[in-house]
Amino acid sequence: MTSLAQLLRPLDPKGSLPLYQQLQRALREAIETRALGPDDALPAERQIAADLAISRITVRKAIDGLVEERLLDHPQGSGKFVAARIEKNFAKLTSFSEDMRARGRTPRSEWLKRAEGQVTPEEALTLRLSPGAPVYRFHRLRFADDAPMCLEFATIAGFALPSLDAVDVSLYEALERAGSRPQRALQRLRALLLSPEHARLLNARPGDAGLLVERIGFLRDGRAVESCQSYFRGDTYDFIAELTSPSE
Repeated sequence: MTSLAQLLRPLDPKGSLPLYQQLQRALREAIETRALGPDDALPAERQIAADLAISRITVRKAIDGLVEERLLDHPQGSGKFVAARIEKNFAKLTSFSEDMRARGRTPRSEWLKRAEGQVTPEEALTLRLSPGAPVYRFHRLRFADDAPMCLEFATIAGFALPSLDAVDVSLYEALERAGSRPQRALQRLRALLLSPEHARLLNARPGDAGLLVERIGFLRDGRAVESCQSYFRGDTYDFIAELTSPSE
């Protein structure tokens, strides 16, 4: 079995950086290059100190800094683990629940708002609805294995669902039952800093890096059915897309 010392760049006691910063850098590189994979457990501090011939105080200071950066997790009563990131295919139209189940995670939601109302002027433009048209609004905090992952603010055209109570756990499953699941979508990804309220809900710090995905979903006949803004912690999600070269 490969030891942690074999995975990390050597530490230099005579180097310009303090040893704890060198260890932080080495661990950070190992995580970023996937030498240490998501959910991998680190050895005990005593073992790391012995393997690297450094003090436990140095090890603790380095690891505490990476926990603060959220590169490492420290569940209560457990050791230190590499923080798991979620890869989301940006070119595939799937729901949060479907993404989490496909990765062996358990999705759940905490409702922040469920309401029926009339379309706002901005929503009317986005969804191409007439003024006063009915809409449903679903605001949720999404979890994977009890870890907050995403804040989702969805507005659904009123014609797409039979009632507010038609949505239980998965919005897309409810839309599919109603024959109104989006078949294509336009998505925009933006980087931002989390607001104090969003950070509180996502168990992050105000000003932490976040990602905003804005999506408009369309039915097969071209009608817009969904307008959604989803806020993600920047340290938990990677959005990927397959690119192809244009034919000559």
